[in-house]
Amino acid sequence: MDLREELPDDREAVRGLLLEAFGDHGAVVADLADTLRDTITPDSGLSLVAEHGGQVVGHVMFTRSLLDAPRRLVDVQVLSPLAVTPGHQWRGVGSALVRGGLEILARGAVPLVFLEGDPAYYSRLGFVPGGEQGFRKPSLRIPDAAFQALKLPAYEPWMTGTLVYSEPFWRHDAVGLRDSET
Repeated sequence: MDLREELPDDREAVRGLLLEAFGDHGAVVADLADTLRDTITPDSGLSLVAEHGGQVVGHVMFTRSLLDAPRRLVDVQVLSPLAVTPGHQWRGVGSALVRGGLEILARGAVPLVFLEGDPAYYSRLGFVPGGEQGFRKPSLRIPDAAFQALKLPAYEPWMTGTLVYSEPFWRHDAVGLRDSET
């Protein structure tokens, strides 16, 4: 398996992967990724793929958001989405993508990475519930345990506050859980 930055030619394969991996929610996630991809610059954000046998089998994206800290706004990264084709899940592909992305971000000035996800999975990668670290989630729809953060070497103790998702997360209604009964 090879990990590398996503290339323009990977766009359709990544979209297909997201549609397959996220099932009924796949179209929302794929549309979100398409929008977020356009916000990534060489200095802000990262999109990686895992390739096996010439096929894209995994994808992770890190994009810029803000932490509303008392001292000032802080540029942070949000890990979303992460997907692996069903046939390659539970083989370390997702973990390798996350670790690879975190290594790249840690070499830069990124102080924090946030995500919404399964604590049992992401705790193995060093993520801790954000509330336990003094961070506030951007929406009440996000379960406390799912709101997680990882401090990178550029983190400083004054960096506390509320995560403010970038606009595409709101536009695609990809924040927290929706109550299907309402």
